[in-house]
Amino acid sequence: MAWPSALEAVLVSMIGSIDLMMVSALGTDSTAAVGLTNQPKFILLAMIFSLNVGVTAIVARRRGEEDCVGANRCLRQSIIISLVLSFSMGLLGFIFAKPIMLFAGAQPEVLQLSVEYFQIIMVSIVFTGVSLTINAAQRGIGNTKVSMKTNLVANVVNLILNFLLINGIWVFPKLGVNGAAIATAIGSFVACMMSIRSLFYKGRFLGFEHKVSWHFDKRTLKALGSISGSAMVEQVFMRIGFFAYAKIVAELGTVAFATHQICMNIISLSYSLGEGLGIASSSLVGQSLGKKRTDEAIIYGKTGQRIAFLVSTVLFFIFLFGGKFLLSLFSSEAEVLTLGAIIMVIIAFCTHSQTSQVVVSGCLRGAGDTKFVAFTSLISIGLIRPALTYLLCFPLGLGLIGAWIALFFDQLLRLVLSFKRFSSGKWTTIKL
Repeated sequence: MAWPSALEAVLVSMIGSIDLMMVSALGTDSTAAVGLTNQPKFILLAMIFSLNVGVTAIVARRRGEEDCVGANRCLRQSIIISLVLSFSMGLLGFIFAKPIMLFAGAQPEVLQLSVEYFQIIMVSIVFTGVSLTINAAQRGIGNTKVSMKTNLVANVVNLILNFLLINGIWVFPKLGVNGAAIATAIGSFVACMMSIRSLFYKGRFLGFEHKVSWHFDKRTLKALGSISGSAMVEQVFMRIGFFAYAKIVAELGTVAFATHQICMNIISLSYSLGEGLGIASSSLVGQSLGKKRTDEAIIYGKTGQRIAFLVSTVLFFIFLFGGKFLLSLFSSEAEVLTLGAIIMVIIAFCTHSQTSQVVVSGCLRGAGDTKFVAFTSLISIGLIRPALTYLLCFPLGLGLIGAWIALFFDQLLRLVLSFKRFSSGKWTTIKL
């Protein structure tokens, strides 16, 4: 179950890196403009992410209980909720794109580029939301290949259209940064269509062939509200923390922010591997608890953690000794390469704590223990990371290096808190 999620996460991360390389070729301003849209986009998608945590946990639990009707009710109701939320967030993002970018820290030279890019992305947010929700349900029953296929095909489409629309190849116009946004939007549409299609196959545990009502019911809404509500709190603290973090870094200037964006793209490889293992662990933990096998759930959690440690060890050496080469793939500017080389050392030492904490948090979410994960996000991401970043960047004068030291301490603290909770075993007693 784990390998499709892990492979999906890694390949999507690599394609995202190539995507950034294409935009980086347009210059530092373009790289910074696209980078500024990331956190606002994720903030607007926070409710969808929160909903999907509940979808995966509930569907996994129903799969363990062999409750096909309950799982499909959850799927249908979640699709409706996802449609409403994503349309609302997309409309707000499109209308208030300029104030959002200004608040994100957009400098005058990149403001218009970032606004146009953000508005195009907002048009496709409905497709993104629905696709993410369906894939979350499929992951709950262990069908991780659906998400892998949809994301890979969508990102390949995105990559091809990037090449054609950014540079104006053949009959296509040269649209620059806007071309990258249009390519992303079309890729999101393709992913949505593929996700919907996965529900029309016969003989599957999840699908539209099951005669299940689309009406809301108390049991499903109560379970979704319990888990997704706590996950929403987590997302709010997490996104506010990330947003504040990015805003502080943006104040360091365009070159520093472009360097930061490149390094964030590189460290996402570590996160992606952890996320893939975390998704599998979440599903397996949820299904085991549904079967009343707490011993099995603990074994799956520990196995995911050990695999994460081995993977992180390999990444540690890649980042430590291959950092300069990785940076050179994104930029040839001397300032970016010099500053980025120092940050790559910090990234290498982040890998073990980052990957492991993502897996442990995935286990807790799969069990429905989202309140504790929300608490760790409030303390570590919402409070400590932004405060420490500001302190290290400005009063202590460490600049961008200080921001990455703060990130390292954030990852380490979340690992310690999450691992302590996992070891207590309290998450095995949660009822859904």
